[in-house]
Amino acid sequence: MRRPTTAGLYTAGLLLLTAATGAIDAVSFLALDGVFTGNMTGNVLFLAFALVGVPDIPLLNNAFALLGFALGSVVGGRLVRRGHPMGLPVRSAWLLGAGTALVFVLAGVWATVGDLDGVGQIIVTAVLAALMGAQVAAVKPVGNTDITTVVVTSTLANVTRDSRLGGGRQTPSQWRHRTFAIVAMGAGAALGAAVLRVTDGPVALAASGVVFAAGVAALLVARSAQRRARTATQTAEVTPPSTPAHATTTRPTTPISATTP
Repeated sequence: MRRPTTAGLYTAGLLLLTAATGAIDAVSFLALDGVFTGNMTGNVLFLAFALVGVPDIPLLNNAFALLGFALGSVVGGRLVRRGHPMGLPVRSAWLLGAGTALVFVLAGVWATVGDLDGVGQIIVTAVLAALMGAQVAAVKPVGNTDITTVVVTSTLANVTRDSRLGGGRQTPSQWRHRTFAIVAMGAGAALGAAVLRVTDGPVALAASGVVFAAGVAALLVARSAQRRARTATQTAEVTPPSTPAHATTTRPTTPISATTP
């Protein structure tokens, strides 16, 4: 059986996080008063609609989602920093691990509290949005620009513009990554909505957390494999070649020339 490559594990992790974003957005939109926590394009539009008085569109919820996402991205950027070699830095790993725990904590608190009032909805929305913003900063060093984990509008534009019909020359790998990212977002959203139809918000958020945790686990496995490969390469570079056991060193002999007295 063929073993997955490090690049493949990174791709799988990013796709799972994309699916988790779709699932969490389904929960936030359908169970938290019509607000996205990962798709900020939609929130910008909703905020504009609310500002001009369109009814039944929450102003504060969308505003706090935008602020939470921005704050999470800023904090994530400060924690992860820049200049890393391509891969998952240790701070990114810790940040994603904390994010996984946070999803389940929020689901547990929500289940304990029950129906959330307006303030409770805003708090959960803002925290989830901050998590999504931090997630983007955490996976940035992986270096896969085709799978951003939170947005597919630009991904859809790229996969169509760079296609043969669009006169482009995207590689098969780019086509797969971009297409799978779009499918993953939709599949995650369908999962979140389907769970909500048969249960409630906390359970659906916990199910989204399981997908999120699977994505983080794949990234951690990829990071571990990358580190092992890097260590093996460095060891091979510094280890001198061994001398065969049967090889012996002979000293050249100086011929004795006859001299005439």
